[in-house]
Amino acid sequence: MLALCAAMAPGIARAEDPKPEGAPGKDLTAADVNFESDKAVIEETLPTPPPEAPPIAPRHKGVVLDANAGALFFLGQMGKVATPAPHFRIMLGYELFNWLMLFGEGELAFSTTARAEDQPYTRAFPIYGFGGGARGTVHITPRVALFAEASLGFLQADIAHGALANLGLANAEKLGFFIGGRGGFEWYQLDRHFALGLGSGVRLATGFSRQGGSSDTPLLLETQATLRYTF
Repeated sequence: MLALCAAMAPGIARAEDPKPEGAPGKDLTAADVNFESDKAVIEETLPTPPPEAPPIAPRHKGVVLDANAGALFFLGQMGKVATPAPHFRIMLGYELFNWLMLFGEGELAFSTTARAEDQPYTRAFPIYGFGGGARGTVHITPRVALFAEASLGFLQADIAHGALANLGLANAEKLGFFIGGRGGFEWYQLDRHFALGLGSGVRLATGFSRQGGSSDTPLLLETQATLRYTF
């Protein structure tokens, strides 16, 4: 009996003794490493790439409403009488093709005779007009385009009878013919119905020419910001 206990004692002591700290562990071998499973774990922890942006929607074509706000400047004899005018224009058109639109337009501007008359004789007056024309468009990118347009119509200064006649501009008090052109660019928004733009142009307004023997070139210069909506 004593001999049996003596034989078992070393084994019991080895089972109960804790492993010394810092003792080396089992060496890894190539058989202990699973490269495929390790690669899968790494891929799962990496962030997924963002989804691709959707393609730009095609620009809408159809009935166009174009609102313009800017300034109108006068050259010739009218420029010696009338001050630069805040200028507003509404255009309604239809695109026959992506590059061609026919339109009608109405406009309104506000000026004074401050360049020819001192206070308190200065008069403020509106100028209204209407006309129509055609616009051609060249698309540089899916969202940017250049345009050029030609138009003709009629303009009139709405002022007390004789007020401009006394300054040599009697024809401006009645409807007078104009012809001109504009150019600019448009920036189509993510909403395919909307576009923003800038434009400028020049017109020959025969009704704003000076009466009498002196020569006159009644030109109108305009510059505007535009907001376009296509139905």
